[in-house]
Amino acid sequence: MQKHLAILGSTGSIGTQTLEVIEKNPDHFTLEILTARNNADELIRQSRKFLPNHVVITNEEKYKYVFENLADLPIKVYAGTDALEQIVEMDSVDMIMSALVGFSGLQPTMRAINAGKNIALANKETLVVGGGPGNKISPGKRS
Repeated sequence: MQKHLAILGSTGSIGTQTLEVIEKNPDHFTLEILTARNNADELIRQSRKFLPNHVVITNEEKYKYVFENLADLPIKVYAGTDALEQIVEMDSVDMIMSALVGFSGLQPTMRAINAGKNIALANKETLVVGGGPGNKISPGKRS
């Protein structure tokens, strides 16, 4: 059975390595979502190659550039951190590869967990910024 995958941070080293795995194992994965913070050119290149259903560029200033460069493809383009946090809840996704750095990975990962998605964490930073057992930090709040 294929995993329907979202890659949060697809333009970084873990994200690009994940795409290499997908490319070598097309029978095991369907790529639903790619996301990037700032690297619009790489996000566009990846989107043209892998044809995900959705992409998110969290830097809203780059939305128009990404949108215009993918306008000829049936890919939905979103922008901003709210879009990143919401897209992980989509019914079409059952696995999230979270390759986001530091605090930026916490909210989308928490929302994916709450939505019942399988999570593949590429680094411990998301866990560390979320606090440990007995810590009074709640998701979405920084102390």
